[in-house]
Amino acid sequence: MKKIYAVFISASILIFSFSAQGQGSDVAVKTIPSLDVQRYLGTWYEIAKFPNWFQKKCVSNTKAVYSARADGTLKVLNSCKTVDGEVSEAEGTARQIGPKESPKLEVRFAPAWLSFIPMVWGDYWVIDLDPQYQVAVISDPRREYLWILSRTPQLNKKVYEDTLQRIQAQQFDVRKLELTAQ
Repeated sequence: MKKIYAVFISASILIFSFSAQGQGSDVAVKTIPSLDVQRYLGTWYEIAKFPNWFQKKCVSNTKAVYSARADGTLKVLNSCKTVDGEVSEAEGTARQIGPKESPKLEVRFAPAWLSFIPMVWGDYWVIDLDPQYQVAVISDPRREYLWILSRTPQLNKKVYEDTLQRIQAQQFDVRKLELTAQ
């Protein structure tokens, strides 16, 4: 199961890298001004996402755990529960692009020996984050992918609605969001 999930993630990053401009917006996606990676580490639960083919088998309890590695990259451990009740996991690597406070990261789930190929790295841009580092929104410059993440499995309705308003202001079609079962 882990290998299948990793292959799906790797393939999706390849497709993601070659894809055309998403949603036709002329306005560039804006990230948050800066990211304190140390505060970002830990567990994040998926609250909602734009549907994507590499997560189709995930039916609930989707989460990501970020931890620091000695080389300055981050370990990314994604997991979810599948329809048959099994837990599917995929381990990847994330790296910041630019200065150490950059909110732009790249993530790779392909094997390390392929890391020299630019197309195996997918954009992971933090476009919204509350000051307490409890709710985050992740996307890419083409608006093809979108995830709303929280430190807790459920998100307060008002906080969710406020988050949706900020996403809409960035010209994301929030009607495409799919809530994640916990």
